[in-house]
Amino acid sequence: MSNEISKLSPVEIWENFYELTRIPRPSHHEEQVRKFIADFGKGLGLETIQDEAGNVIIRKPATAGMEKRKGVILQGHLDMVPQKNSDKDHDFAKDPIETIIDGEWVRANGTTLGSDNGIGVAAAMAVLASKDLVHGPIEGLFTATEETGMDGANNLKPGILKGEILINMDSEDEGELYVGCAGGEDAIVQFKFTEVPVPAESIGFRLNVTGLKGGHSGLDIPLGRGNANKIFFRLLKETHKTCGVRLASINGGNLRNAIPREAFGVVTVPYEKADKLVGQIAGLTTIIKRELSATEPTLKIELSKIEMPATLIDEKTQINLTHAIVASPNGVIRMSDSMPGLVETSTNLAIVKSDNAAKVVEVSCLMRSSVDTARAELGSRMDSVFTLAGANIKLKGGYPGWKPNMDSPILKTMQQVYNTKFGRIPEIKAIHAGLECGILGGTYPNWDMISFGPTIRFPHSPDEKVNIESVSKFWDFLVETLKNIPAK
Repeated sequence: MSNEISKLSPVEIWENFYELTRIPRPSHHEEQVRKFIADFGKGLGLETIQDEAGNVIIRKPATAGMEKRKGVILQGHLDMVPQKNSDKDHDFAKDPIETIIDGEWVRANGTTLGSDNGIGVAAAMAVLASKDLVHGPIEGLFTATEETGMDGANNLKPGILKGEILINMDSEDEGELYVGCAGGEDAIVQFKFTEVPVPAESIGFRLNVTGLKGGHSGLDIPLGRGNANKIFFRLLKETHKTCGVRLASINGGNLRNAIPREAFGVVTVPYEKADKLVGQIAGLTTIIKRELSATEPTLKIELSKIEMPATLIDEKTQINLTHAIVASPNGVIRMSDSMPGLVETSTNLAIVKSDNAAKVVEVSCLMRSSVDTARAELGSRMDSVFTLAGANIKLKGGYPGWKPNMDSPILKTMQQVYNTKFGRIPEIKAIHAGLECGILGGTYPNWDMISFGPTIRFPHSPDEKVNIESVSKFWDFLVETLKNIPAK
């Protein structure tokens, strides 16, 4: 694999990021990267701690003359989202990421890049390793399994960290300072079904929805992108009514926090309706592609004959499942009243998968909101939709949002530093995504917190890319900020 990115500037960050791309680190498979970070800290002769939750903490003393500055925690998460194009042969648990320099951007070859949050981790590593930066006491906090439940943040013990200022480096727009984020909660739904025989004189088909952009279920949710699960069940509902299409299996989406890009299903249809089904799918494809022409120009809907499946999902469950998926809330629910342009509440109908061995179809949705009561109301709506459809639904894994503190001392410091260095005051924003700050602030309520980062586009999808120039500005800003941390 090419190491060209390790030669980019600033080399302090890009060399570390290159090393991270070589280490498989999808969520729940972080053993190698955890050892890598711990060995990195120990190799520098720094105090290194691994806690029971899988977090790694590395402490570096202040440089000469900076001992009385407030302690800073530089925080990033170790895991990455494993998404790839369907034609890409890649095992995220074993294979390194193939990186490509594409003009002003770095991206991966058909997979997610891992700049979310690899760049933030690489920057913290660079500070810890540096022999010439000026800074007060530093703690690197590298958290575990952020992408699938914020496990590391949720299980961080109080009293381990000594600093007073948390700088989260998991935001994705250079020149912006984030002071708030949405909370979230998962809706886990199960439809139990009975396997029934395939009616005589039937034909089997595979129905695939592919070519969608997907993306981050928080940051990209206002872009109006297609949802593969919604499209699949729209097709199933219409063709069941007209052609008697029956569902044998469904596999749509694979990550709760990624907009589903693909859905694959096996269906059957009575022999005499086969030609009508082909024509109707073609007609619906034209309609849906026209509706999504601006946001999803590469959408594909393909119907192909296959061998007959062994069994089908019983028709009553198919009908209930279809109605529930079609009716389920999805996308932006409400925009913020207090911050124009910011999504307040949303939900992502992320995964619909059948398990014939367990005779269950499981549906997973991730709900987000910066208003806890609005998130609870959305959960109630989801509960009503799926309960009416005869499913079992559980709301779990809820985590709080991060309420903005406009009087934050670190906010004021970083505004001044950025203005002095780059000639403008950075924008102050909240983000419709689940930063770990809300959870960490619950455990360490005394922390003064802020989040910033380089410009990353389309995280959680194979289109993920990070802007090279923005990484340089991000690093310069971080270095200057550490020089200007206030005294205790």
